[in-house]
Amino acid sequence: QLQAYGGGLVQAGGSLRLSCAASERTFWMYAMAWFRQAPGKEREFVSSIIWREGIKYSADSVKGRFTISRVGAENTVYLQMNSLKPEDTAVYYCAAQTTRTSRSYYEKTKDDGSVYDYWGQGTLVTVSS
Repeated sequence: QLQAYGGGLVQAGGSLRLSCAASERTFWMYAMAWFRQAPGKEREFVSSIIWREGIKYSADSVKGRFTISRVGAENTVYLQMNSLKPEDTAVYYCAAQTTRTSRSYYEKTKDDGSVYDYWGQGTLVTVSS
C-alpha cells in the first residue's frame, strides 16, 4: 500500500527527492517516516512527520541536508536530500504508522521500526565519491 520511488545514482554533493505514496485514499496515518539500510548495516531512522500537525523529526546525521514534507491530499510524503554523501548510500524505505498515539509517545518510539504498520518496497540511493 506504500510505493516508494525516486532513488538513483548521484555524485557526492548532489540531490535527490524520494517520494512515497499511500495507494489507498482512506489510508489514515498518524505519521510517516523514512528509514534506510546500508549494506551490512542495520536499518536506521532518517526522518518522520506527524501527518496532521506537520511536526518533523530527523536523525542528526541528516539534519540540515534532508527535508521531509507531505501533501495530505495526495497521501504522499517526500524526502528532499541535498548535499548527499557516500555514507548516505542505502536502500530507503518509507513507513506509515496508522495507530493513534500521543505525540510524547511517538517522539520516544519514532526510531523503532516496529511501531510502523506499513512499509514500502524500498528504493536504492547510491552516492558516488
